[in-house]
Parts: sequence; C-alpha cells; structure tokens
Amino acid sequence: MARKMSSIAPGWWDYTTLPEELLEEVARLTVDDVVKLSRDGFRVVMYDTLEEFYLAEALEYIEAWRQATPDEPVGICGPIGPTEQLPLVARLVNALDVNLKHAHFWGMDEWYKDGREVPETHPLSFARADRELCFNRIRPDLRMPESNIHFPKADPTTYIKSWEKARCAVMQGGQGEIKHWAFNDSPKREAPYLDEPPPAAVYRKLATRVVDLHPATLMQNARTSGGGNVAGIPTQAISVGPVETWKAGRVSIWQAGTHDNPFGQRLTAFMISKEIADSSVPMSLLAQHPNVQFNYYRKGLGTCEAEMH
Repeated sequence: MARKMSSIAPGWWDYTTLPEELLEEVARLTVDDVVKLSRDGFRVVMYDTLEEFYLAEALEYIEAWRQATPDEPVGICGPIGPTEQLPLVARLVNALDVNLKHAHFWGMDEWYKDGREVPETHPLSFARADRELCFNRIRPDLRMPESNIHFPKADPTTYIKSWEKARCAVMQGGQGEIKHWAFNDSPKREAPYLDEPPPAAVYRKLATRVVDLHPATLMQNARTSGGGNVAGIPTQAISVGPVETWKAGRVSIWQAGTHDNPFGQRLTAFMISKEIADSSVPMSLLAQHPNVQFNYYRKGLGTCEAEMH
C-alpha cells in the first residue's frame, strides 16, 4: 500500500507522509525527553544561553583548524544558517593567533540560477556571506590560502575533488523546515518512487549536485533571508551531498529554534536516536553516520502544544 500524500506539496516526499503514530509520539516529547535520545554515535547537547550556543559553534572551527599540519591538512565544512557564529570565528582566530596556512574550509551549499551558481555579488550569495562575516575579518597574516577555501559550483567536479585534499574533522549544519542539512531536501514523488520514498541506501549515494528545492524550503528562506518575498528565492541550489557528509569525522547540527520549529527539532532527533532512516526526512539518514551531535538552544525547543495567537 502506498504511503499517504504530503499535506504540504503532493508532488513531493516529506515528513507529513510518515505514519501518524510516529508523528504523534514525537509531538509528545518534552525537552528532557529530547536529552534522553542520546545513544552511542548520537549525542544531544543543550545550551542555556545563545551566547554559549554560538560560542560553542565557533569553537568547533578553532578545534578543527588547530589540528591542521603540513603533513595532515584539516578542515571544517560550514553552513550559512546559522551565521551568528561566523564573526566569532574570526575574532577567535585573531585573538588566539591561529595560523590557518594548512587549514581548509568547505562551504556547504550555494544558490543556483540561470545555469550557474549565483555570483558573490548576489545579495543572497552564501560565499559572500562567509567572506564578509568571517574570512575577510581574519588578520591577513593568519588567513588560509584562497586555494584552501572551497565553495560548491554548478560544475561540482573541482569541489568534489577538494574533499581529497584534507581531512574534514567536522561538518556543521543547521536544520531547515523540510528537515534537511545543506540543501539535501526530500525528493520529488516521481517514478520509480511513487509509492515509497527512495531507500536510504539510494539517497546516500548522492554527491554534491544541483537540487530542486521543496516548496517549504523556498518559504523558509524567503522568511529568514528575503523579507518574505518567495518570488525572489531561487528554486534550485547546489548542495554538498551525503557522499561528502560521510567523509566528515563528525556531523554537528546547530538548532537555535529559528530555522525549524519545535516539532521538527524533535522529529529528526527521535528518528536518528531510534535509527529510523527515511529519505522523506533527509536529516534522519544521519542515523547511519557513526558520529552525530545535535546542539540545541534549550529555550528554542519550545513546545508542540496547540496555542492560538
């Protein structure tokens, strides 16, 4: 029997196609219940203040880059969303005199429009944000070589090869409303996956690529970055894939409560904890990664109780 249709976008797979009993169980989880979802290979960490939250996220950059040596270059893959950690990274590098000569950085994703990645002059450019909020603020004598900064392009060949140049200690990410990391959105509901979403093993074979964005992702990015103008948000993007994600020593997801809602923040932690890997919820595939950490701002977890406004 085919899974139910999405209540958001019938032509797509997404979390609304999951069994009702699973969704109801997730909605009942308290903040304390979420903490208890930790298991071997999956750790849940709570922060009581946003200052501590974003400082801890910034420190992951420093911890990764400090491991880099001439014989073993090391890097981190980082998101745009959240961005609050990026100026802190630059301040820490400058204050601690962290020389980035042998360090690497991979941008997770970028918008795709008119047959190419958007240029850094585009107001929504992720590469532009990384440079303006972080890399351009680092002292020139400490900066990593330009050849060690890797942003995904429409032709991902060079970007994919760059993952062989250094060890990725950590891949950071946020979580979008469609439960993605980077732009690994849930797939369209099309042949041969009309009745069931693609198996996890199939989705995990995806490398960096151009992706079509779920309508919920367009709405989210319009809300967080575009003043609500959905028409101004590109409908495609370039995203780091599961193939590269599984090359990272740790996947560290940061949830302050601004990019996904209380229910979504609970759902993916529950599925990873219970090892339920379902491509309709792309983040749940991290149940199969050996080292995942979810970082929450405690007050951002909210509640799933109905409340009229």
